[in-house]
Amino acid sequence: MDTVEEQTPVSSKVITVGHTPDADDAFMFYGFAKGEVSIPDHSIKHVVEEIEKLNQMSMRQELDMTAISAAIYPLVQSHYWILPVGASVGRNYGPVIVKRAGEKPSGKLIGIPGQNTTAALLLRLLTKGYQPLEYKFDKIPDALKSGDIDYGLLIHEAQISFGEMGFEKVADLGEMWMNETNLPIPLGLDIIKKSLNQDLAREVGRAFQKSIMAGQKNPEAAVEYALQYGRGMGNVMGRNFIEMYVNEDTLSMSEDTTRALSLLFDKGYREGIFPKPTRLDILAL
Repeated sequence: MDTVEEQTPVSSKVITVGHTPDADDAFMFYGFAKGEVSIPDHSIKHVVEEIEKLNQMSMRQELDMTAISAAIYPLVQSHYWILPVGASVGRNYGPVIVKRAGEKPSGKLIGIPGQNTTAALLLRLLTKGYQPLEYKFDKIPDALKSGDIDYGLLIHEAQISFGEMGFEKVADLGEMWMNETNLPIPLGLDIIKKSLNQDLAREVGRAFQKSIMAGQKNPEAAVEYALQYGRGMGNVMGRNFIEMYVNEDTLSMSEDTTRALSLLFDKGYREGIFPKPTRLDILAL
């Protein structure tokens, strides 16, 4: 879904910004989308795609700023700074492994929502024995119901609605990470191109922070706007999901989140998942 909303004038320079159609991401961009926040002499072009597509676009350096899975950052660190705003952080919660309720699967085949997602990285780091099979994230429940897979690794709103779909939780990877590290799990980040000059990059980052704050100051309207991207989520579930991932951690990256990122990337490097150690280039605003 390559949807785009632009704030012009036509003569302004365009900054391409990628975000997902998930309710929490849409909430963060409420201020931009409604024109409450702007960047002088620049227009914002919103490119709305699923997270795995944004991950791939970031590896091709196609976007000036974008949401990504935290797990992809080691592969794009040469070209992007991490913004200290916009992160999706789970504190004792995160992607969940589920199975069909009341059943004991005979195999270990698990549907994963893209090999570049943080969910898939956590699965590799925290568990053993699962045989991953890649699906578009919203197709995993159907594959699990039909018996094509034994387990599903669920992200986004399915993390809180799996019971309604007839599944039961086997493990919460965010909870497992917290038990092992005593740290939150940064699942998603926003990054910005180093090829922009630092002054402009900081200006965009500060505007993004204001966009998030605009939603928090006007939550009724922001939730209503965000839920048009919510794949049929009702208001209550939508609010709950947004509050899980748009909070104080989103407005300003905490010290324990920074430590968690470093540890996540170090563990990935030591397991041979990443080709080299990762340097955290976090752009101060």
